[in-house]
Amino acid sequence: MSLASRLSLTLLSAALIPVVHADTASPTVDPRIEQLLTELGKSRSIARAQLSPDGKAVAWTLSGEGRTLIEIADIDGHNVRHIGRAGPGVCSQTDVTWAPDSHRIAFLSDCGDKDKRRNLFVVDTKDLDNPRQIAPLRGLAANLAWTNDGRSIGFLFVENATRRSSATAAAKPQIGEIGVDGVEVQRVAAVDANGSELRFLTGANQHVYEFSWSPDGSRIAFVSAPPPGDNNWWVSKLWVQGTQAGAQPSVAVDPATTKSSLRGLQMALPRWSPDGSRIAFIGGLMSDQGATGGDIYSVSSQGGEPVNLTPDTKVSPVWLAWNGNNQMIVSQVSNGQAQVAEYAVTAQSAKPTRTLFTVPASIGAGGDAMALSLSDDRKSVAFVKSSYEAAPEVHAGALGNTPPSAITKINAGLKPQWGKAESIEWDNEGKHVQGWLLYPANYDPSKRYPMIVTVHGGPASAVMPRWPGVGFGGVPFSALGYFVFMPNPRGSHGQGEAFVQANRKDFGYGDLRDTLAGIDAIEKRLPVDDKRLGLTGWSYGGFMSMFAPTQTQRFRAVVAGAGIANWQSYYGQNLIDQWMIPFFGASVYDDPAVYAKSSAINFIKKTTAPTLVVVGDRDAECPAAQSLEFWHALRAQGVPTSLVIYPNEGHHFVNPAHQKDVLQRALEWFGKYLPAN
Repeated sequence: MSLASRLSLTLLSAALIPVVHADTASPTVDPRIEQLLTELGKSRSIARAQLSPDGKAVAWTLSGEGRTLIEIADIDGHNVRHIGRAGPGVCSQTDVTWAPDSHRIAFLSDCGDKDKRRNLFVVDTKDLDNPRQIAPLRGLAANLAWTNDGRSIGFLFVENATRRSSATAAAKPQIGEIGVDGVEVQRVAAVDANGSELRFLTGANQHVYEFSWSPDGSRIAFVSAPPPGDNNWWVSKLWVQGTQAGAQPSVAVDPATTKSSLRGLQMALPRWSPDGSRIAFIGGLMSDQGATGGDIYSVSSQGGEPVNLTPDTKVSPVWLAWNGNNQMIVSQVSNGQAQVAEYAVTAQSAKPTRTLFTVPASIGAGGDAMALSLSDDRKSVAFVKSSYEAAPEVHAGALGNTPPSAITKINAGLKPQWGKAESIEWDNEGKHVQGWLLYPANYDPSKRYPMIVTVHGGPASAVMPRWPGVGFGGVPFSALGYFVFMPNPRGSHGQGEAFVQANRKDFGYGDLRDTLAGIDAIEKRLPVDDKRLGLTGWSYGGFMSMFAPTQTQRFRAVVAGAGIANWQSYYGQNLIDQWMIPFFGASVYDDPAVYAKSSAINFIKKTTAPTLVVVGDRDAECPAAQSLEFWHALRAQGVPTSLVIYPNEGHHFVNPAHQKDVLQRALEWFGKYLPAN
């Protein structure tokens, strides 16, 4: 039997069946776990809060019981209504987007479609019972955007798509001629708002990740790379192109050749200035599309060298909107919190002039984390807000020095099952570091408690307070009697771009030292039992959960989700190798030593912590083979371990049963090897 056949058979046989070391026994299930999972499952998902351009109404999507439907209300939350024709059963209305006239709404819906295709609709808010289909879509659409004159709707579209266009989605089965068969390309498409045949604005030789209309609708700016799209976002260029038939794109920014500080980095969120002369965007070292963060750059809409408008900033801008040609509204991560600020903008700089508000929470609108939805006059704002104290709700109102209040009470009856949250700050090796600490539920300062350290993914990301769902995460451990420490070490957003880039070519070393220093700072003032430390994480956090126990014996139990055990073999196994060169400085074939340096498998004999390993069988970002290799090595060393591979899951699990199962297994694993009482 070939190696590939043996691996395939192993993955299939392991799916949802824990492979348990012979010396371990199944733990007694803690009845509190089922109760906790039930409570977590009560939260309803709210997304894409969209404020009408005139600032008078808000629309959002609400999910639950297999349905995602659009709700619309006045900006104060009154007069809630729905778009008709949803029909019974499983059904989705998504991507709600207001027209410039503040009366029409475009959205995607599969409601009533026998083939469950999401077609494009427009509805007038004065006649919500009669949405009009303006384009049947044989493929997957996303990111709807009206032109300023309200005549056209553009969107990203994958014709005849078989999966969502994302590296985190479940990859196609690897069969046929790899890299050639079935490559799907995402392009910018448009239709007339009154209905017309779909027309493509960009060619089939470019996979487009983001786009925006120019103010007059005659051009688009877009971030794209040659297909395959899952792999090449990290080498994207910024293009500008006319919207007339036959128009050819021109390169506005190429990070591979620029002489600016953007060289070799990534771009996101291209936004035209109101006069159409400039395009602003976020540029920086980013590990995933959608996990945006960096500096604010600007370039002439005719192309040229980009200008870093925010060098040496100590925050991480993640979203922006022009407010006139000389001002911006910026959403940014500041020391682990969400912050909104006004910036004065010139040709050479963007400087914050006023911090509007800072909240210990996660905020977002549209498809981007930390995005805001603003009225045309920039006096009103809407977003979904979530924190450790409050489940998600829509917030809307005046944009000022106080964040607007919630206008919905969809999840108002939910109360935290976990302990209080506290921002922890410390200094290490000349760097200021921040993280979040959850106290155990029913905390008693006279007792000593175990602590679970949760490392976030990325690494270019940040832990932000948010209400947990049923899926994998550290917050639920607090409900069962653990301290939960969630650090934002070097490599994270929130302390400026230099801090993000501080762990390049150094995965698992400086960031681990930052984390251990944070643990020490906590233990100096709180009753944490250093002999009962646990470690967990997903993606980059999964890598750290594999690697850290080879560098220190402080962690006594581990749960590693979608991790990376061997950076050298990983380079040839994953479908997104382009992300690695900006972080490692070279390919594995040019500098194998830098990859070996951070590979847990090379230090595996130092690992003693019992470890649960979980992963999806179609994970393109962190292939299941990495988890299999790590689990195999642990077994060979006699370390108690269990491997669970989930069928038809990518890097982000979508099956609710699998999401619940992963969290339940993690809770049980720590309950067995790191009991809280």
